[in-house]
Amino acid sequence: MATATQTQTGVINLQEEHRQPQSMTRIVVRRFFAHRMAVAGVILLALIVLYVTVGAFFFTEAYANKTNVRAKFAAPSAEYPFGTDSVGRDVMARTIYGGQISLAIGVVAMSISVTLGTLIGLAAGYFGGLVDAILMRLVEAILTIPLLILLLLLSRALMEISSATTVILGREISVTVVVIVIIIGLTSWMGLSRIVRSLVLSLKEQEFVVAARSMGAGNGRIIFGHILPNCVAPIMVSATLEVGVAIVIEAALSFLGFGVMPPTATWGNILNGARQSIDDLWWLWVAPGALIMATVLAINFIGDGLRDAFDPRSIK
Repeated sequence: MATATQTQTGVINLQEEHRQPQSMTRIVVRRFFAHRMAVAGVILLALIVLYVTVGAFFFTEAYANKTNVRAKFAAPSAEYPFGTDSVGRDVMARTIYGGQISLAIGVVAMSISVTLGTLIGLAAGYFGGLVDAILMRLVEAILTIPLLILLLLLSRALMEISSATTVILGREISVTVVVIVIIIGLTSWMGLSRIVRSLVLSLKEQEFVVAARSMGAGNGRIIFGHILPNCVAPIMVSATLEVGVAIVIEAALSFLGFGVMPPTATWGNILNGARQSIDDLWWLWVAPGALIMATVLAINFIGDGLRDAFDPRSIK
């Protein structure tokens, strides 16, 4: 009996010794899905995405923009689950198509912001000297301007083209949507650039960078082949959170009347249409407000999960 037990123990120890170590990707994924709030955020965001995509099969965009004065301010019912607005448009249909625009604005604005912030942070941290001084003074100058005031001024200056439209992926979109995306993307990259710069300042002195430089690697190869991959973790976390920030900024601009103009729907301008009746007609603001809150909350949960998953002090 003792011999059998010793043999079994020896086999287990031998298996453990020859067990392949987990890759960093597998560890990060495992820790992310062990984060309960992050998983809840993924599920919640998936449900919202399904709502705005699958819902489009039940309502056409023409129906979402169709006015019916006879049915204006209708309370929620079987025909209008979220009620109707001041001109009789179905609020549920408008939140579906408005959600598509709001989510698209968040993702595209994030892409612009992350790309610009990463490139400027890499250049400032790697080259240093005059390049670093110029780029960081630019960042500091932009940060001194109140973001909301800057966005309002830029949006106001472009209000005159609000009636123009363009076709994107077969869908007619107001030009102001494109303009708002660009404005948000170009005014929200500064924080990430400073994070990337601080990482590059440390990474460029590491042995693997010195070795690559001694082997004749050029600046481009060192920056994009050796330094950038080591900055992916904070960039991913920042990118995730930036989507939520962009959605909130668009909603704030549209709520104030300086964002995307009707008939193009966004969650923000649906809220704007509810301002005059916010006390009496609760259904005009509950649905878009809840969708904005749920989306941003889900994205923040995912960002927290990514931050913890990539944290080397918490990875086991």
